[in-house]
Amino acid sequence: MGLEDLGDLALNSIISKLDAKDSVAVSCVSKKLSVSASEESLWINHCYQDLGLSAPIDPLGNPAPSFKEESPSDVQPPEHAYLFCAEICQGAPWTVLHMHIYKETYHLWRESFHMYPWPLVKRVKRCWDGLKNWLSANFPEAEATLRRGATEVDIENLENILKVKLPLPTRLLYRFFDGQELTGGVGGTTLGSSLGIIGGYSFYDHFVNVYLLPLHQVILETKEIKDHLGFSATSKNVIVAASSTCIGKFFFLNCTTGQLCVGTKNLVSNGEMIPCVPNALINPMHDLNNGQQQDAMLLWLEEHVRRLQNGIIKLRMDGMTRSINLFPEEPPFCSTAITNGVQVRASAVFVPECCSVRNTSRQYLFAYSIRMRLLPEGCIVNGISFGSCQLNRRHWIICANDHVVDEVNGEAVIGKFPLLYPGGEGFVYESCSDLASSQGSIEGAFTFVPGREIARNLSCGKEGKMRKKQGLADPKGSAFEVEVARFPLQRPDYIF
Repeated sequence: MGLEDLGDLALNSIISKLDAKDSVAVSCVSKKLSVSASEESLWINHCYQDLGLSAPIDPLGNPAPSFKEESPSDVQPPEHAYLFCAEICQGAPWTVLHMHIYKETYHLWRESFHMYPWPLVKRVKRCWDGLKNWLSANFPEAEATLRRGATEVDIENLENILKVKLPLPTRLLYRFFDGQELTGGVGGTTLGSSLGIIGGYSFYDHFVNVYLLPLHQVILETKEIKDHLGFSATSKNVIVAASSTCIGKFFFLNCTTGQLCVGTKNLVSNGEMIPCVPNALINPMHDLNNGQQQDAMLLWLEEHVRRLQNGIIKLRMDGMTRSINLFPEEPPFCSTAITNGVQVRASAVFVPECCSVRNTSRQYLFAYSIRMRLLPEGCIVNGISFGSCQLNRRHWIICANDHVVDEVNGEAVIGKFPLLYPGGEGFVYESCSDLASSQGSIEGAFTFVPGREIARNLSCGKEGKMRKKQGLADPKGSAFEVEVARFPLQRPDYIF
């Protein structure tokens, strides 16, 4: 018994397990198989599985054109099926008339990207879909800055001007979205825009927020920095991402090796850069017959999306401004400790733009963020509940390669004595530490003083007045130590 001898239900069940390429191959066999392989439900599934499409839209985001559905007796399978099969197998342009809307949608996508390996197209689209979905749900104002995808003409124009050949994965990334358009005053601060989809960090007066450059800005920035730094005219580095703030942080894609590097503090003086992705993960980028290409740009963006989706990095609200905050929020790179009702979370980021790889004494700089708050049950010391507590002192133990290299004791944190209330917003501050080693840690404790004892019968008005008197000037209990659990200082495999 052959496939054609099966009933329609059994035949459709078998064909539904095929991928798009095999579905087309089956449709070349006979008229009956062509009809079964053209079922709308089959191509709805292919569009969703391969492209993540839940609606028939073309690569530009427009509704795909609808085609008149013909009866099986009008279909001419050999001609149109073989044309479709030829496109799937060889990547050549093709024309098919009279097909269902989802099959036509799939055709439009294949036709638009016929010059690229199809597995790579699907992978790049999944990456962008993951980022767009996260932005849409959490940070729509940043999603609005994404530019419409570049054309092949746009990409070739950049390549001709800068005399480079972009790796295939990066070309595809730009085909879907041409970077970000950060307009003046939108989501900005006095230091720059906060809408970069890569995000950043701040400590003291150092504020970084990284965004993806559109192609026209890639050209301008690359030409300017090559002239300024005296790069060779044959250099294959192009700037693809940078901080929108006054802090100089630039990411360079090497179009020959596919590596992404970030400039250090010595970028201007000697062109020093640090790789952002493990070299071992980068595959050849210019082979059209190989669907396994992955340059550092694609790997970097995929890792960033993974961190966003898993809650490793999150949004931070600073006044009225929101931004993607690169300080980790999950272990093992974020520590959490609770002592007497005071919770302290701590994590650090590597700051490449302030590092000096050739300076053996203080090569690496790390910024760290401390988030402290008093839990709703209040401060509990020796079984007594207090309605507030105030930080008085800090004690840090700083290690490099498991050896103590510094110990700090002092009053306050960044010159402040934060006062915590139950369930309040808490207090966040950032600072930094430099090491001669690429790996270390910080741990320690804060000394807190409890404020007034909780008075359950006080009205809100009296409570408000009493809050002004408490803290260091009016302690109601003995000072106590609040643990800051060890958190790592580490040069990571992926640098953002």
